[in-house]
Amino acid sequence: MKLKTTNPDLFRTIRILKKTANETGAAVWDNVADFLSRSKHRRLSVNISRLNRFTKSNDKVIVPGKILASGILNHPVQVAAFNFSQGAKEKILKAKGKCYSINEFLQKNPNGRGVKIIG
Repeated sequence: MKLKTTNPDLFRTIRILKKTANETGAAVWDNVADFLSRSKHRRLSVNISRLNRFTKSNDKVIVPGKILASGILNHPVQVAAFNFSQGAKEKILKAKGKCYSINEFLQKNPNGRGVKIIG
């Protein structure tokens, strides 16, 4: 698949995700890479309210796109995303959760066990 992105960080992240998926056999990283390979207008945006609805305390979640601040988060979660709005980051940290870049999250969970994709 040919990527049309000009964002070097995005390109590097997609390449690392695909390499890790091939090395570990974890399909979750290949799926995340496919989501990030979409055009900017088709990439996912997820509100905090959706995270609250579809996660439990201390879940590991990855959002292949941007997390927005609309809603309330009332339990801690470990969240990785390509981008966070400032308000979303504050709400996650206020709920005692953690925010990671996709690359940091990939290093902590290379085999992808227990990771949910939310979109």
